[in-house]
Amino acid sequence: MLNTIAQFFMVMSSLFLAVGPPLPKVLPAEREDVAGRQLKLEAAAAFQRYTTLPQTTEGWAAWRQELRERIVRETGMQEDHTLPLDTKETGRVQQQGYSIRNIAFQTRPGVYATANLYMPDGPGPFPAVINMHGHWPGARTGEMVQATAHELASHGYICLNIDAWGAGERTTTPGAAEYHGANLGASLMNAGATLMGMQLTDNMRGVDLLCSLPQTDKKRIGATGASGGGNQTMWLTAMDERIKAAVPVVSVGTFEAYILNSNCVCELLPSGLTFTEEAGILAMAAPRALKICNAEKDVSKSFYPSEMLRSYKAAAPLFRLLKAGDRLQYQLFNATHGYWPEIRSAMLGWFDLHLKHTGNGEPVPLPNTALLPERQLLTFPALQRDSNVLSTAAWCRQAGSEWRANMLGHDRLDVKEKRAALKTVLKAEQPLQLKKIHTYTPEEGWDRLALETTDGELLPLLHRKPRKRENGYVVLTHSGGKDSIPSARIDELLAKGYGLVLADLWGTGEQSSEVAAKTDGSLPRFHTLSRSALWLGHTLQGKWTNDLRLLTGFLRSHYGVKRITLEGYKETGMASLFAAALESGVHKVVAHNSPVSYQFANRQGVDYFNMAIHVPGILPWGDVSLAAALTGREVELIAPVDMSGNPINGLPLKFYRDEFQELRKRCRQRGQLIVRTADNNYNVEK
Repeated sequence: MLNTIAQFFMVMSSLFLAVGPPLPKVLPAEREDVAGRQLKLEAAAAFQRYTTLPQTTEGWAAWRQELRERIVRETGMQEDHTLPLDTKETGRVQQQGYSIRNIAFQTRPGVYATANLYMPDGPGPFPAVINMHGHWPGARTGEMVQATAHELASHGYICLNIDAWGAGERTTTPGAAEYHGANLGASLMNAGATLMGMQLTDNMRGVDLLCSLPQTDKKRIGATGASGGGNQTMWLTAMDERIKAAVPVVSVGTFEAYILNSNCVCELLPSGLTFTEEAGILAMAAPRALKICNAEKDVSKSFYPSEMLRSYKAAAPLFRLLKAGDRLQYQLFNATHGYWPEIRSAMLGWFDLHLKHTGNGEPVPLPNTALLPERQLLTFPALQRDSNVLSTAAWCRQAGSEWRANMLGHDRLDVKEKRAALKTVLKAEQPLQLKKIHTYTPEEGWDRLALETTDGELLPLLHRKPRKRENGYVVLTHSGGKDSIPSARIDELLAKGYGLVLADLWGTGEQSSEVAAKTDGSLPRFHTLSRSALWLGHTLQGKWTNDLRLLTGFLRSHYGVKRITLEGYKETGMASLFAAALESGVHKVVAHNSPVSYQFANRQGVDYFNMAIHVPGILPWGDVSLAAALTGREVELIAPVDMSGNPINGLPLKFYRDEFQELRKRCRQRGQLIVRTADNNYNVEK
């Protein structure tokens, strides 16, 4: 006998998921990558705008403070130097001339990071370096990361290696490696945080830890790391003036080059390209010492030496303005992506000059050291980690629960205020404007047309009129494009006499970006497009919401209809709901397999939705139930799920049904909720 979950999906699949033959195309076969072109043009304009840096010391000081405050807001980082470190040592390994302490320490209230502290023998004071890792196997204990720490300690530096958020001993399952980016890391944004912000908070607390040690010379602290660790080095140096010298390795390029190229969510500053470029972040380090190391054979376009030089040249005048021109340097290495011995030798020479005040900054010979097995460096060798070492999944559940409790704690909600705030969260403040309607020869019974907007988008549509005007239209969308809409559903709606519009929303179907899809590789769909859009101050949900708002207005004005239903699948089901919450002309919303809440569910199934689902700050704003309440219309949820794709039925379904009803009351909005599962239908009216 089939279990409940399997039976559920079998029934729902038989009803809705049979996709038929390809539908007629609307746009010419040799179409332009409109989505990619738009993003590239925006990024190029941002580079030109934000590489013009202040030209006076007074202007620089004000600009730096304003930029720092904006980064704090956008990343959600926390800065609390009074929070007790509560360092816990679980083991120590003695090496020749230094020891390694396996520790955990508090970075946020009740949240601990795992780390290794490499301590030279003797009373000090010693200069200290925080050494951050990228996406290497083993996290803080990985070969290149560990080698750097051994060499620094042997050379007379205290060195702190921290497991980056969601890596090493901070993964969901102790001892099981996982990629901390993609949907997992992006889930932090729904709860009002970012992976970059979590890392910045951890690393700033790492500097607090170094400063707390009696052996540390607090005026001589450096930072380094390669790849993602080099990225962290740049951001930490910009944000924490206690870092006096830094060496970011194989990580500096331009933010413009991030667009449609490969990057992790940990390297994402939401809306970053609406107020800065990478040159600005490098310039924030002035007048402190910064040496940039890039590899000539790096295959990542984001970190090409040519891109690094664009940022270097833009930042250099500001260093010269502050009489620190010699403190900004770069060096290229005939190497591939990595923190290779020749680069580490250069790093030691740079730190010797600027932290020890010895030598001339030229590379120095590396001391002879040996790597240790990972088990000797683990804070919790039996994999029985402290419950305060939270994984991304655990933190998202905790933070999401707190935000939802806050939403549900309000007796009455201001509808106008919440709608305005939703536009801001979605980045949908500016509605699209229709420029031109393109019509093409009908095909297979479908009218073919495309709506051209003033920002250059072409929204391709397949259209059939309703049998009677009063039947109105159903607008069908799917993140896989119109060819992914189940043919059975299309036939069913046509048989009932509805007018139909099948739309390829921005970046989907005929609007999809082949470059972005290729860059995604094995990562969830829309990883590249969503991340690129976020850099430029957009969300995919906001893009799709505005597409649907434009389309709704077009149907009303062009065809004179009053009944318009927005119907979407999974991710576009949410966009349909958001559009109805903002657009008074929508009669009904139907969402298939869409989430009932943005609350994080389970690590398993985290990729049920693609990357288009995420909306930074959605839970601090409210949740799906609040969006449904704001529509004031009929909302039909077909086979609703949680954020990991688990079916919602039984008691959880009753809980959410009651929540949707209660929020309608608090918003004083009319409407109806219909929930259809494999074995139950529920109606909630007011």
